[in-house]
Amino acid sequence: MTRSTDLDIVPFFLDRWSPRAMDGGTMPHDALLKIMEAGRWAPSAYNYQPWRFVYTHRDDANWQASLDLLIPFNRSWAQSASALLFILSEETMGDPNSANHSHSFDAGAAWAYMSIQAHLSGYQTHGMTGLDYDKAKQVLGVPDGYRVEAAIAVGKRGDPAQLPEQLQGREGPSDRRPLDQTIFAGRFSL
Repeated sequence: MTRSTDLDIVPFFLDRWSPRAMDGGTMPHDALLKIMEAGRWAPSAYNYQPWRFVYTHRDDANWQASLDLLIPFNRSWAQSASALLFILSEETMGDPNSANHSHSFDAGAAWAYMSIQAHLSGYQTHGMTGLDYDKAKQVLGVPDGYRVEAAIAVGKRGDPAQLPEQLQGREGPSDRRPLDQTIFAGRFSL
């Protein structure tokens, strides 16, 4: 599928998508650090920076335990990623009585920055919320006051034929809802 837009935006936004087919290769640690460094520079409310990233490379001792946090559907294809990242957010601003209303929003901005840096560096990312959140908190050592937001598979694009059969036909960029169904002037309406 070729994506198109009615407005003149940078083509990069149409070119970036979230493949599932990854080549299973190793990823230099510096390349993964570069992706997380981009996430570090995302905007955040009061510059609090509530995001934290837990990562594992496919060759390290934490790989299988991290992979096992994903639901079977996601595990079936993410096993070919080069790295897995988990995005966490701090729910308060350093004080249990000081709720941080925007912690998930800010962590989402960090994820967006990471996906952009990965794409610019020749890697692909695919974010996932299909995981066992309670088990993830335990296995990843996430303390109270932090929320596991999502997992991200990172790697070089692979051959779609390696995917489970039911996913092979879905391996391509997806379209988006039209802008006039997404934006509302002054008041939300359906």
